[in-house]
Formats: sequence, C-alpha cells, structure tokens
Amino acid sequence: MSVLQCQADNKEVDGGLLPDGKEASPGGHEAEGSKWQRPRFSRKSLMRCCLVKWIIASTTQQGPDNIDMDLELSMVRHQPEGLEQLQAQTQFTRKELQSLYRGFKNECPSGLVDEETFKTIYSQFFPQGDATMYAHFLFNAFDMDRNGSIRFEDFVLGLSVLLRGSVTEKLRWAFNLYDINKDGYVTKEEMMAIMTSIYDMMGRYTLPSVREDSPYEHVEKFFQKMDRNRDGVVTVEEFIETCQKDKSIMSSMQLFENVI
Repeated sequence: MSVLQCQADNKEVDGGLLPDGKEASPGGHEAEGSKWQRPRFSRKSLMRCCLVKWIIASTTQQGPDNIDMDLELSMVRHQPEGLEQLQAQTQFTRKELQSLYRGFKNECPSGLVDEETFKTIYSQFFPQGDATMYAHFLFNAFDMDRNGSIRFEDFVLGLSVLLRGSVTEKLRWAFNLYDINKDGYVTKEEMMAIMTSIYDMMGRYTLPSVREDSPYEHVEKFFQKMDRNRDGVVTVEEFIETCQKDKSIMSSMQLFENVI
C-alpha cells in the first residue's frame, strides 16, 4: 500500500507531550492568552497521534501543572485507577499520564468519551475528507466492552499499545480494529470497510493520488496473502504471522500510526 501521510504531520514536531509556543491547536489556530510550555519529552511518536494532540491542546491551555494530581483525581465524577497502577500497565511515565489525564478531563469532565467526540476529533484533523466511518471503527476498537463510552484507563491503555507497544502488540490491536464484529475473525468485507473509511477520511491529500478502486485492490492483495488456508477468513495468528514475514504489508500497517 502507498503510505498515506496525515496532513497534521507535514510539519515536523520536535517534542513529546507538550508542544512549543508555535504549535497550533487541533482547530488550526494558535491559542491566545494561554501559557504554552516547551516540550518536556522527546518521544516524537506521541505527537504523531491525533488523539494525543487533541488532549494536549486542552492541557497546554491550562498553564503549568501546579495542582496536586491526587486531589484532582478525587474531584471528577469518574475516577481512573491510581497512577501507580496505570504506570505499571502502560509505557507512559507518571508525568505523561498526568498531562494526558488533565487534557482528557478538560475535554471530557465526566471521565468518559463517547463516539461523537471521536468524530469531532477526526473531522478537525482531516477536514479534507469524511472521517465519520473511520472514527466509528476506531471508537469501537477502544470500546472493548461495547457500552458506548470509553474510560480514561481504557483510552490510555490503548494509546500505550499503539504508540509504544511491541510489534506483535500493535498488530494484535490492528487486528482488533479490522475485526469489526469482534468474532475473532477478519473477513474481506470487514477489511474493505476499514480500508475504505481510511481513504474517505484522507480525501484528496493522499500521496500519490488515490484511484477509486485502490481500496479494493489493496484488500484483495492483503487477503490473498493472509488467508493461508483459504477458508475465507483471517485469524489473528494468520494476520500477525503474515505481517511479520511480509515487509510490504508491515510497511502498510504503519499507516495506522499516521491516522490514529
């Protein structure tokens, strides 16, 4: 697959959780009157993630982090698990979790995020296309218990895998995204639905330009390689094994790191 580049990544960002004073908010405007901070971390992968950028925009507008975290956690309606436990379960540092939580709470005071919020996030970052379906599929991948909302714990656990997980962990998460009905198998129709939603979201900003039949061609190519026993479905084992052995498919899987 051709590599599709997120429009928001056209400008290189040198920072971690907190952007510098020239970094724009998700809406495309620089914050006025807010106390922007210099980057605290150097892991650029965080700044490639649209979901992280969304909560960072709220975090940085609050100024320096001068509120005791334990007190802050006790003031929201839905309290996440303790920071120590989340730090042990993820690849994030305590300060990163604090920044992520502050932004998450500012955007979602109830401590829960719904599907409409996901659609709003991706419509901001991909205004040139239609992000509705991709946001729907991505939300369902995070919403593992299928109750229509995502807790901060679930949110940050998913981000940890996507941004800092092992290759196998990332591929397993990608499989979960493709497995729309969560039955443990990926069909050609499910893969086509995800692929089409990504192309619809990217709109005209794809390099090179996308032909109308491109999603279909890619799905046919992927499925032929992944469905090794020709039973019409792809298991998680087939998915991971094929991606790890085929460099062209592995390269294509990196697409998700540009549109999540």
